[in-house]
Amino acid sequence: MSSPVTVAAVQSAFGNEARANWDRAEQAIRAAAAHGAQIVLLPELFERHYFCKTQEMRFFVYATSWKEHPARERFAALAAELGVVLPFSFYERAGNAYFNSVAVIDADGRTLGVYRKTHIPQGPGYEEKFYFSPGDGGLKVWQTAYGCIGVGICWDQWSPEAARCMVLMGAEILFYPTAIGSEPQDASLDSSEHWRRTQLGHAGANMVPVVAANRVGTERQSGIEMTFYGNSFIAGSRAQFLDQAGPAEERILYASLDLERNRNERAAWGLFRDRRPELYARIMEF
Repeated sequence: MSSPVTVAAVQSAFGNEARANWDRAEQAIRAAAAHGAQIVLLPELFERHYFCKTQEMRFFVYATSWKEHPARERFAALAAELGVVLPFSFYERAGNAYFNSVAVIDADGRTLGVYRKTHIPQGPGYEEKFYFSPGDGGLKVWQTAYGCIGVGICWDQWSPEAARCMVLMGAEILFYPTAIGSEPQDASLDSSEHWRRTQLGHAGANMVPVVAANRVGTERQSGIEMTFYGNSFIAGSRAQFLDQAGPAEERILYASLDLERNRNERAAWGLFRDRRPELYARIMEF
C-alpha cells in the first residue's frame, strides 16, 4: 500500500454506443494514469446513455454477468498495463435478477469483487426499480494495491449510514459513480448543491476522502429529456474540496491523498472512539 495515493474522477458525456464509450473511457483512464492517477473513477452506467429515464423492456438486453461482460478482459488488461485500480460500473444480470453494479478491478488486473447498488430510486426520469433489484450482497470494501476503498452507487450516496458502515469496515476512500441531473417533472429543480453537500457530510463526519464522478450532457429518450449536471468533485477528509468540476465541462479531476495522515487525524479526533453503538439500535425501529 502506498501513501499518498493519487485519485482521479472522470466527468464526461457519453453516447449510446457501448464500444464508443469504452474507447472514450479508455482514453480518459490513460490520460489520468499519465497524470499519475492510481485509482480512476468513471460515472455510473457510463457504457450507454442513462437508460433508466423510462420503463422499457428493450433495455434488459444490456445486462450481463461480469464474467461474460464483453469489455471485462479489455479493462482488466488496461488496469494491469497502467497499474491502476478501476471501479467499473455495469448493468449486471445474475440468474433472473438484475442489478446496478460495480466491479472493482485491482492494479494487477484481478477483479476483487462486485458491489450491487443497495438503494434503488424511483421517480420521473429515474425509473430504476423497473430495471434493478436492491443489492443482495451488502455493503463492501476492498483492499486494493493503493489502500482500502468503499464503493457506493449514486442513490447510495444520500445514505449517511452506508458511508459510516464502509468506513467502519476499513474504507480509507469512498467512491461514488453517479448519473444525476435535471428533474423532468420540474425544470426549476436543481439538486446539485444539495447533492454535493450531502456527500461532503460523509467526508467530514467520517474524516475520509470522497470521490464522486457524474456525467454531463443532455440526453433524450422516448419523450424524456434530461441534462446531467456534472459538479463532480474530490473532497478531503475535512470536507474540503480538493478538486471540482463545473456543471457542463468534460474533464478529469485529480487529488493526492495522504491516507496515513488521514488515518492518524481520524484517530486523534476520536470520532469512532466516542461512538455509542449500543444506543443506535433505535434506527431499526423506524
